[in-house]
Amino acid sequence: MRRCRLHVLGASGSGTSTLARAVAGRWSVPHADADDYFWRPTNPPYAVKRAEADRVELMRQVFVPREAWVLSGSTVGWGEEVVDQCDAIVFLTLDPDERLRRLQAREVHRRDGQTFDEESWSAFVEWARGYDDPSFNGRSRVAHEKWLADRRQPVLRLDSAAAPEALLNQVLQWEPGR
Repeated sequence: MRRCRLHVLGASGSGTSTLARAVAGRWSVPHADADDYFWRPTNPPYAVKRAEADRVELMRQVFVPREAWVLSGSTVGWGEEVVDQCDAIVFLTLDPDERLRRLQAREVHRRDGQTFDEESWSAFVEWARGYDDPSFNGRSRVAHEKWLADRRQPVLRLDSAAAPEALLNQVLQWEPGR
């Protein structure tokens, strides 16, 4: 795949940020994570949402006008204006048990030596677990599939159980439209 504007999305813990950073690094282009625009910087993080219009405006100012970039994370329901600028989309899936194991490991690493709010963590895990439940009312596989069906861009679907280097190679070798 040539350098372009690429959106990488999937469930929390599926490896979207890892893959997006790797592609951006290989292409020497900016990487942006939707969470950095969705949430205001706080301590602890992910506590205060940024207004929708502010998220999109910030994205427009920081990276959208560039020739190429890679965006990770879900912008469903608020960032379609940005995703409309993308040339292609990569959708990652992962076995739910493995995804939750990865989330747990990531959180242990993230909060190493810091105090954290156990109640917030439990609520996050419950929310993340809902992704694979078809009846879940929130960010879910069903919502992502519906959203992807309405996109004009080509979509590469990958199982992120593969090694990060293998996923990177699949993206780099992908020729959308063929």
